[in-house]
Order: sequence, then C-alpha cells, then structure tokens
Amino acid sequence: MTHIDAGAELDPVHPVPLPASRRVQGLSAAEVAERVARGEVNDVPVRSSRSLGEIVRANVFTRFNAIIGVLWLIMLFVAPFQDSLFGYVIIANTGIGIIQEWRAKKTLDSLAVIGEAKPTVRRDGVAAAVSTSEIVLGDLIEIGPGDKVVVDGTCAEADGLEIDESLLTGEADPVVKHPGDAVMSGSFVVAGGGAFTATKVGREAYAAQLAEEASRFTLVHSELRTGISTILKYVTWMMIPTAIGLVISQLVVKQNGFKDSIARTVGGIVPMVPEGLVLLTSVAFAIGVIRLGRKQCLVQELPAIEGLARVDTVCLDKTGTLTEGGMDVTELRPLQGAEEAYVRKVLGALGESDPRPNASLQAIISAYPDSEEWRCTESLPFSSARKYSGASFSEGNGESSTWLLGAPDVLLPAGGPALAETERLNETGLRVLLLARASKDLDDPEVKKGARPTALVVLEQRLRPDAADTLRYFAEQDVKAKVISGDNAVSVGAVAGKLGLRGDVVDARRLPDEREEMAKSLDKGTVFGRVTPQQKRDMVGALQSRGHTVAMTGDGVNDVLALKDADIGVSMGSGSEATRAVAQIVLLNNSFSTLPSVVAEGRRVIGNITRVATLFLVKTVYSVLLAILVVCWQVEYPFLPRHLTLLSTLTIGVPAFFLALAPNKERAQPHFVRRVMRYSIPGGVIAGVATFVTYLIARHHYTGAGSLDAETSAATLTLFLISMWVLAIIARPYTWWRICLVAAMGAAFLLVLVVPGLQHFFALKLVGTTMPWIAVGISAVAAAALEFVWRWVDRHVTA
Repeated sequence: MTHIDAGAELDPVHPVPLPASRRVQGLSAAEVAERVARGEVNDVPVRSSRSLGEIVRANVFTRFNAIIGVLWLIMLFVAPFQDSLFGYVIIANTGIGIIQEWRAKKTLDSLAVIGEAKPTVRRDGVAAAVSTSEIVLGDLIEIGPGDKVVVDGTCAEADGLEIDESLLTGEADPVVKHPGDAVMSGSFVVAGGGAFTATKVGREAYAAQLAEEASRFTLVHSELRTGISTILKYVTWMMIPTAIGLVISQLVVKQNGFKDSIARTVGGIVPMVPEGLVLLTSVAFAIGVIRLGRKQCLVQELPAIEGLARVDTVCLDKTGTLTEGGMDVTELRPLQGAEEAYVRKVLGALGESDPRPNASLQAIISAYPDSEEWRCTESLPFSSARKYSGASFSEGNGESSTWLLGAPDVLLPAGGPALAETERLNETGLRVLLLARASKDLDDPEVKKGARPTALVVLEQRLRPDAADTLRYFAEQDVKAKVISGDNAVSVGAVAGKLGLRGDVVDARRLPDEREEMAKSLDKGTVFGRVTPQQKRDMVGALQSRGHTVAMTGDGVNDVLALKDADIGVSMGSGSEATRAVAQIVLLNNSFSTLPSVVAEGRRVIGNITRVATLFLVKTVYSVLLAILVVCWQVEYPFLPRHLTLLSTLTIGVPAFFLALAPNKERAQPHFVRRVMRYSIPGGVIAGVATFVTYLIARHHYTGAGSLDAETSAATLTLFLISMWVLAIIARPYTWWRICLVAAMGAAFLLVLVVPGLQHFFALKLVGTTMPWIAVGISAVAAAALEFVWRWVDRHVTA
C-alpha cells in the first residue's frame, strides 16, 4: 500500500504517482556515457552464444569424423578413387550440418531480438525503454506487475511492491519491498510497482550466469540426443575389437595383395559407423527451428520441439490464451440502492489509482473516465493471490471513502443475493467484478470483512477466433486440455463450453492439498477456476506425478511458477517479461493456433528420427556381425568400400533424408534406445547372416580368376535386397511419394547392374544365372524372416 500526498508528480511515461520528496531523477546522460566508457554495462552475452567457429568445430571435430578421416586418408593412397567415396560423403554431410545449424542460429537470433523485453529506465527524470544490454551501473529501472528484474539492485521507490523470488530462493510467498531493500535479478514483480537502482550488472548479477547457461543454443539435452549418444558409445566399444580382428585377419589372408586387403579391411570398418544419424538429427532439429521461426514462434530451448511432441496434457490459462487480452464493460448493476452516477465516479477514480492496470481495470478505465476532483490517498494493487485491489479517496466534497474491486465470491460471504446474481451471469460466460465499500483501512489484514456490496461490473471477454480449432486439434491428437484460471469456475466453464471443450468444472478452492488426491481430481476435471499461482504450480506437479508430460501456456505473472515447473512452458509474445523469460517456447504473434504447428514439428522430428535410426543401426549391426564372421572363417572380407558406399547411399542415406523431413503425427514414445534397438538388432543379424551365407555359397560356386569379384557381387545383391526390404518396412504406411522413393532406389541399383561403365566403376558384375538367383532366394527368405521377427517383436517385446 502507498500513501500519496497532494504534491505528487507523475512519471512522463507511466502515470505512477510518486511523492515529490522521494522522486529520483536517475542518471544524467553524461553519467551514462561515463559508465559506458568504463565498461560498467550489462553486457551479458546474447541468448544464442554459439558462434560460427563453435558450430564448425562441433560438426567437424567429432569422434567418428576422426575415425572416418583416418580411413579416408589411407584409402586415398592404397585404392582407386571410387573406394574413397565415403570420405567425400562425410565432407558433404558435415557441410550440410554446419549450414543448417548456422541458419537455425540466425533464425533464433532474429526472433530473440523481436521478442526481447525492454526494461524502462529513468534518466534525467525521463523514463524510456532500453535494451537490457544498454543498462549501466547506477541506472534507475522502473518495474511493475509481470516485469522481470534484469540486474541486481536496491529498491529506490515502492508502491505496494511485491516481488516473487521463488525461482531463486524456492520461497513461494511474495516479498514486500521497501526503499533500501535488495532486489535480485531473476525475480519478478507480482503486485504493485516501483523502481530500483542497479548495483550489479553483466556477469556479476546474481542470475546472469544461470540465465546465460540456460538459454544457450544447444542440441544435446534431450532424450533423443542422449539416446543417440548412448548408442554411439556402445558402437565405439563394439568397433574397436572387431576392427582389430578384421585388420589382423585380412592381412593374414592376403591372397589378393596387401592393398586389396587394406581396402577390404577399411570396407569392413567404415559401415560400422552410423555417421549420418547424428547429422540427420541435427538437420531435423535445425529445420524445425527454421520452420517454426517462419510462423513467428521462438524456440528458446531446442529440445522443447521434442518435448512438446511428447506432451499428453496441456494446461491452458484462459486469459490471453483462450480469450484475447482486451475486455469490454457490457453492464453496470448498482446494488442496495446505490446511485449509478456515483458508482461511475468511484470506478473512474479506481481506474486512475492503478499505474499499471490489468485487462479488467483497463476496460473499466475505457468505460468510466476519471473524476478530477477525487484524489487517491492510499492504494492496494491487484494481486493474483488476493483476487482484489483497492484504494482510499478524498472525494471532492471533502469526505473520505475506501473501496475494493475484485472477485465477488472472494469479497462476499457465501449465500448473499449478489453472489446468486453473479452465478447467473457467470453461467453465460461473462466475467463479473464486485465493487464494495470497505469499512476498514486498506492496511487491515481483514479489510474485506464487512465490506458493503455497491455494484456489479459485468465484463465480456473476447474469445480468440482460433481457440476452438486448436482445442479440436488437441482432442484429435489425444492430448488432454485442462483450463486452469484464476477467474470464477462457472464463468471459465462457460467460456470453455463456447469453444467446444466439455468436461467437469471444478472450483480449485475445494481441491485437496495432498498431491495424490489432487492428481485424481485433475484427471477427472477439465476446467478449474479460482486457482491461485501456487496452486497452478502444485497442479502441474500433481499431473507429472501420474506420469503425464505437461505443457503449460500463459501470459500473466501468475503463470510464471507453473510455466517454470511444466515440462514445456509456452508464453505469448505479448505476455509479461517474466513469463517470456521462463518459457521454452514464445509465440511472438500471440496466436494460440501456432501451438499445433509446434506439436507437429516435434512429432515429425522424433517419429522420423526413430524410424531412420533403425535404418542406420541395422547397417551397424550387420557390419559388425559380418566382420566377426569373416574373422572366424578366416576369409576375405566380401566388400570393398565402394560397394558399401553404394548400398548406404541407396538404402539409407538418400531415403533417410527424405523420411526424416516427412510429416509425422504419431505422438512421441519414450525409451528411444530400447525402441530402436529392439528392431535394429534382429534386423541386422538377419541381414548379416543371410549375406554371409550367400558369400560362402558363392565361394564354393565360383572358382578361378575373377572369382572374388563374382562372390562380392552376389553378396552385394543379397545385402542390397535385404536392406531394401528393411527400407520398405520402415517407409510404411505407404504414400505415393514413399512408394516412389523406394522404387527409385531400386531402379538406381538396377541401373548400376546393367550399365557397363557403372559396373566397372563399382566393381559389380553378376556372373551366370544360378548364383544370382540363389542370392535372390536367400534374400526372399531373409525378408520373410524380417517380417515375422519384427511383428513378433511388436507383440512381445516392450519398449
């Protein structure tokens, strides 16, 4: 609460009444320039801190690039050009990864500038919005409800200022600040307003390092990326002993010369590396960011794309999400014989008493102009926890009065006639505020007790035109929507009903405090009203305790705690600075309808990467198995690098690129590694065994000069046909373009077999008819085995 004297002057930007004796002018232009020259500037790095050099290093200097690079250099010296093609593929892959990540970085940077909040700084007595990076030591920064404290400081002015420091200290209750109190960066204002002097800026500020680290451009903190890293770790351990055994084996079995043995050794090692899998994951994420960026959606943390795809429950704040921010006063109903003209004066004065009015008060200000003869002597800013605001006035005739404006069911005892009228209005979706005359002082903890109802203010909320379609989309995608609002439950339920959302309406004041019981109530209900900010947070935790992946949308300061705790926080671009700071996704165009695009993008990334990961890892498994079988049988490795480059390109590389970017609406499933390996291991084993059997039969079938080339060609045919069948399974369900993709890869291999120049280039020539048909027969049996085993896995092996 603030007492205001007659000599108060007004801020030129925000009409905040401040006593003349306490008015702080802020730094002068000369003082600002002096501090900038000394480097006392809030120079926290921009959100996307990964430079082009770091992107290049991250994509070039990888474990597998090092392995492939060494092998490539060896092949350049000991084998024909076509056996070193795999090295050029790696260069192309790395280049694509760098370009896409650089594009994603630029998209993020440009969107971050658009969505950047600009604090209000007072200099030379004039308030103006500046970039966060332009704040200097000693600046006077004005703050109001929803504003995030961007640097550490000391409170200089306070007008009922309440700051929530829970994100830093864990303490849930807001802290009332008085001049001289410390203000920490990372906290945010929940009620009132004021100003503070910056005492620590840049990296010295309390939350600067945390904020910098949390908002880095990163691709690694996700189940998908962690799963792939785990797979690559195991692949590395498998590769080392297998490769050593293969090297020794091929150098001992060197009937075809040292260089040929080296070439076949490298041919066995290279396909063990699932090098394209990391690239495709990076590209899929990067393209997702770019696609969403075009729709004015800022992804502050890239794994949020993946996380939203896993969401099965989305909690929606009504105001600003289902309804637009603005409201209109549709009716004023005086109570207990109050004069309407007098009530209008009270409402006008109340509107003028709040320096930062919320949407409800803004509608009242528009409808009822201020009465100049009324002077505010004390004010109580609106708080989400209180559900009401208030002010005391010296009226023009010399009388004094104290008024409260807020939720009728909070200000009045149960059973009153005004509450019955409120319920009827709420059932039609209208929002109702009660104006009550208080008999106690504003600083009395029980100020609302004994307040006399004077009028009902009826407000109509503007529904978002896209909200109904978005809710329908979530229903179709089996994502449960829960509307969580601080407004009256009946009113919120009516609004939800207009948008087609059906279900139980619950007053949150009757929810149990115990987490398990609360979770049961949340599962049953759909619309929850009169929810406090702390309850929103508790509700998110309760849903998560039952295994739900929860997304929370909101734009107000009362949503911050829940947004922070939710698996995915989604903020509107026009929302408070605090909500934008803690959310992983910011809808810069304030359009709730963008959310389905984000969900679809996440599902596309995860679903498709899971698909193509199976392709890559089947190759790794059969490569390791073939190497082990070759070592055990002490025979030449059946393939040269050129053969496996051809097979990888046609059955994995090219189709995986298209499949990874295709639409995919399946909800993401957990346990990525287990889901991929349960298909990859049996698939790779079947392909490896069938190929080696063909190779052994071919060794007995062909004799004399050129027999090794013929044996290699038969084995290559078998492996290609089985790999094509794996691709055909992965590509299901079929669409016209998927069928065309599989057919095109088959046609390309057939072209290699029939064109003499390509035959020579890839050292592929089928000799006779018996062995090729045996290869086809073995491939058909392997394909049938694949179908049977994978279907059995689907039924009996859980992910």
